[in-house]
Amino acid sequence: MSEIAELLAGLAEAWNRGDATAYAAVFTEDADYITFDGTHTRGREAIESTHRWLFEGPLKGSTMSTGGGHTVKPLADGAVLVIAAGGTTADGRHRASTVSLTAVRTPGGWRFASFQNTRVAS
Repeated sequence: MSEIAELLAGLAEAWNRGDATAYAAVFTEDADYITFDGTHTRGREAIESTHRWLFEGPLKGSTMSTGGGHTVKPLADGAVLVIAAGGTTADGRHRASTVSLTAVRTPGGWRFASFQNTRVAS
């Protein structure tokens, strides 16, 4: 689905610009966001706030890639499971991840309702 590929690209583009508002905008208002260490953030506002802190602090200048490929599995009308390979690079160190996301069709277009990041063991 090209809409899902565009949504993933928008996620990475916003991260790479350090734009917390645009990053959070690809999520639903009540999205669940689980980081590689198990931290669970709930809601677009919290996702934005957390990422603003990250982009201005410990992950300033980091980059995200989602170019490792992705699969889309329909779950129900207007809902899909997305499994994507990618990762982040910070301080010259790449951290590969596999992420699972639930995307849902909303009146404003497709948005992610959940995100779960798992680091790939090296």
